[in-house]
Amino acid sequence: MRKNKYDSFEKYLRDLKNNGLFNNIKVIDSPMGPKIKTNGKWVLNLCSNNYLGLANDERLKKSAKQAIDKYGVGPAAVRSIAGTTSLHIELEKSLAKFKKVEDVITYQSGFNANIATIPALADANDTIFSDELNHASIIDGCRLSKAKIIRYKHADYKDLESKLKPLKGDHSKFKRFIITDGVFSMDGDIAPLDDIYKIARKHNCILIVDDAHGEGVLGKNGRGIVDHFGLHGKVDFEIGTLSKAFGAIGGFVAGKRLLIDWLRQRSRPFLFSSAMTAADVAASIESVKILSKSEKLVKKLWENTESFKAQILSLGFDIGKTQTPIVPIMIGDAKWARKFSSELFKEGVFAMAIGYPTVPIGKARIRVMISASHTTAHLGAALKAFEKVGKKLKII
Repeated sequence: MRKNKYDSFEKYLRDLKNNGLFNNIKVIDSPMGPKIKTNGKWVLNLCSNNYLGLANDERLKKSAKQAIDKYGVGPAAVRSIAGTTSLHIELEKSLAKFKKVEDVITYQSGFNANIATIPALADANDTIFSDELNHASIIDGCRLSKAKIIRYKHADYKDLESKLKPLKGDHSKFKRFIITDGVFSMDGDIAPLDDIYKIARKHNCILIVDDAHGEGVLGKNGRGIVDHFGLHGKVDFEIGTLSKAFGAIGGFVAGKRLLIDWLRQRSRPFLFSSAMTAADVAASIESVKILSKSEKLVKKLWENTESFKAQILSLGFDIGKTQTPIVPIMIGDAKWARKFSSELFKEGVFAMAIGYPTVPIGKARIRVMISASHTTAHLGAALKAFEKVGKKLKII
């Protein structure tokens, strides 16, 4: 008999530390901006998903404060039992207009949106075709559904179709789903959604795209990957988040009214968990207004992205296949990646190392997240730090 019932946990944590994989989370003592205060030190922030710099925007803060004054701090119950605020309805209508869909339902987070949607749609009789690099929330949602899960090679629509072809039978008795991230969060590449849509249509599959890292980044005014490829009305479910480019917290699903009504009746996080707070809803409404009126922030984001990529490549770093403001600086060994991150911090740059299990063993990296709030001076300082540390550790 095991002497200590916690032996396995202790061993696992000890192994993580020995292999340089234990995650020590820094404490932040400032708003989330291009520079943050952590460990008593102001550093350049290259870790945040705050793509448009809205997380500390005065307009969002003002809206959130006004909402607290009117509606209070928390919802105190689920919307389907205790009712919903007019703010929640306003947000869903404004998102539907922004996304050019019939309807939207909101959830507490982007993660919740996936574990709400997938199990509500699929069951043990169904089959889900999932990109092998899909986000953990998609993976968990698929598992909860109890459907058969078939993984296809990353962003390989030909492999996807080859796996679909053998599955024949009476479609009235089972459903088939194709699920993919829009932008892959660790590599920054974009799913070939136009080709995936053609396959979904050909094989009568329900198509779901998680556009967490495409919202506010791709498409006109940051409308996302569906707008980027001109696929409005063709993708069945667009799953998004309000906690990245929109600068607040929450998740949503956009699509046809029939399908969104289904989720309101069947998705468990909607039925059994309290809704977003009024402050977060109001801030999100303001973000949608800002994006609807102007492309200024999205354009600035892309200007910063292209400039940084060009210069980091010129220094000799490998940034993989990124197509977005997510810039992975490929290191390889997890211990070296953590060392690199530590040295960057000494130089005043906060850019975390990403290792296993988030990425495969041997594929550790520093993931740089570019924001519209970064100035030319910010990016210049970051590049100097990368060059100094890269040479010191003989990465370049």
